[in-house]
Amino acid sequence: MLQLAYISTAGQPHEAETLDAILAVSRRNNEADGVTGLLVAGGRRFLQALEGPEAAVLAAYARIRQDPRHRALVLLSCGTVTARAFGNWSMGFERGGSGGDATDLRKVVANLVAPLADRNLLAQFNGFADLHARAC
Repeated sequence: MLQLAYISTAGQPHEAETLDAILAVSRRNNEADGVTGLLVAGGRRFLQALEGPEAAVLAAYARIRQDPRHRALVLLSCGTVTARAFGNWSMGFERGGSGGDATDLRKVVANLVAPLADRNLLAQFNGFADLHARAC
């Protein structure tokens, strides 16, 4: 099973409805393809982990790379894992806001990723939430 994590920047700010629509399509596609993961949105930045069958994960990442709504994609990690870190989530999702919501994002993300055994993945998500909180 393949697991990858990337960070990207939205070409322009997205309304909540746009993110909800993207999430609905992602969840439907991921469930059909056996892909699980977590997406955290903080302002215009996204951190996402995808895991599942290698071909399905690479196909999902290729679609994301071709999506004009994403800029500056950076692959943070990519490798084989023996077990899923995100269980049955077709796509877990948390959105960060501004001001006081940024601190809430840090707490929510910390709770979501606390069970992860992979320290690198844990640090990526907690660090992303922490940077977003400090930027707000």
